[in-house]
Amino acid sequence: MHPIELSVVIPVFNEEDSIQPLITRVRDALANFPSPWELILVDDGSTDRTLVNARKALSDPGIDLKIVELQKNFGQTAAMQAGIDAATGRLIATLDGDLQNDPADIPEMVTAIEERQLDLLVGWRKNRQDGLLLRKIPSWCANRLIGKITGVRLHDYGCSLKVYRASVIKQVKLMGEMHRFIPAWVAGVVPSSRIGEMPVTHHARQHGQSKYGISRTFRVILDLLSVLFFMRYKARPGHFFGSIGLATGALSALILLYLGFDKFVLGNDIGTRPMLIVGVMLFLSSVQLITTGILAEMMARTYFSDDGTTNYIVRQVFVRDQTDA
Repeated sequence: MHPIELSVVIPVFNEEDSIQPLITRVRDALANFPSPWELILVDDGSTDRTLVNARKALSDPGIDLKIVELQKNFGQTAAMQAGIDAATGRLIATLDGDLQNDPADIPEMVTAIEERQLDLLVGWRKNRQDGLLLRKIPSWCANRLIGKITGVRLHDYGCSLKVYRASVIKQVKLMGEMHRFIPAWVAGVVPSSRIGEMPVTHHARQHGQSKYGISRTFRVILDLLSVLFFMRYKARPGHFFGSIGLATGALSALILLYLGFDKFVLGNDIGTRPMLIVGVMLFLSSVQLITTGILAEMMARTYFSDDGTTNYIVRQVFVRDQTDA
């Protein structure tokens, strides 16, 4: 058996009408791929016939298909992590399951990531087939903001069509809803010069409804703050809280020193002055922030240790019965 060169990972959720055409497109796109490849579908707790329709392809001898069924809907990030963990290929390609990403772009991206010696190649939906007001404009603003804050300049952070070196992406633990920030996470383990992009085809949605809306913009902002914190203070959260605590404590010291001078030197009554309350509250806040920083340091060393835990639960895995080949 030759080792798998490419693993195609696709998280799906309630895509019963899209799943069979999707499998067919992936098979046709990689029909002439020169090396062994596999397709991994991650059913993220679908409540329709997505899983049933996907399992029909297990008997197809022309495709090495693995279906990972999650126990419930854990979200796209967790589903993507499950697929990456199940992948055995040297390279891993990810894309959405709604037929908007085109699997025909994958072979060209595989060639490009090798020729350009990259660790991550991100798709750029240059001619995006989505609504202007609810999708394109918020996405454009988010991409500019993310690039400015993280330092990884890309035109399209939100495109799920990406190709990774498995040895790199398996070092990154995805959590929460951070799949749209994967380039920033990857930049934490490799130089940003090894992250590139290339234009890819984008189709309008053909079946079902989009899982995203304008509310995603607000979640992106909150997630971006988390990304910024983890990129700069993941290994030293005490510096983040401690810096604020020391600044608060310094301001408190100035206030209390002034009030002490006013009380003991000038003899004025300070018992009813609001400044006294502010100074005391700032002092207590300083102590609390510094203490929080110490506790965060202790928790970081425990939480981010490699203890083998995951942020998803697999119910069962389906593979093609070799006796049917």
